[in-house]
Amino acid sequence: MASSRRTTARVAALPAAVRLPELRAVVPSARSVGVGLALLVVAFAAYFGARTMSVFAVRQIEVAGGSPVAREQATVALRPVIGASLLDVDSTLLERRLTQVPQVASVRFDRDFPHTLRVFVVPEHPVLLLRRGKVGWVVSARGRVMRSVTNTRTSSLPRMWVPPRTKVVVGSMLDARSGGVAPTIFGPLEAARFPAHVQFVRGGPKELTLVLRSRMEVRLGNVQDLRLKLAIARRILLAVGAQPGGYVDVSVPERPVMRPAESRVAG
Repeated sequence: MASSRRTTARVAALPAAVRLPELRAVVPSARSVGVGLALLVVAFAAYFGARTMSVFAVRQIEVAGGSPVAREQATVALRPVIGASLLDVDSTLLERRLTQVPQVASVRFDRDFPHTLRVFVVPEHPVLLLRRGKVGWVVSARGRVMRSVTNTRTSSLPRMWVPPRTKVVVGSMLDARSGGVAPTIFGPLEAARFPAHVQFVRGGPKELTLVLRSRMEVRLGNVQDLRLKLAIARRILLAVGAQPGGYVDVSVPERPVMRPAESRVAG
């Protein structure tokens, strides 16, 4: 008898057809598009209207920082902004305008809607009294001529004399011939916490000397490595004091030299 074979058949159920969303359900209707475009047009119209109309017009300018003179000068320089829209204020242009004020080093702005422009002034830092004969000018740490001085005797700033024909203009930056190198020393000098008051600055681009109130000289040579030279001179002065008539030479920082007044006389 022939044996029979059984064949097991498996039937796989096909997944139901996935229905894709109709295109009409994905694409916004013409009405929705129209409403969106209308809102966009209204927003642009409101923005450009605010730029041209008085809704955000500058009515008040508040200046903070710096000296009263610097604040007054900054306020005068910003008067043309009154009436303009806060949205239309060009901060770059205003900064350029304000940094032309001799006592202003830099500025930053803040729009206080709806009508106030706030200005924060970073003032120039006076470090030197430049003398030309009987007249004088206050010079900042950046070498900028801040203002003229009528009575030079009342200033406690260190002095530096320039030749009689030297041209000095308020608001300008000093060049090397006008003593422009000398003011750059006072930033490092202040950072070094120098232990003695500097009364005079003498020299030019290749040779700078500080004359202290005791008449002791600190010879710095050129303007290279100023912070290092001042740090070395400070340590020497702290150790031996500012001896009248002597000098400290740190023009070569690796080989500082100190000569008290007695040695100079003896030599």
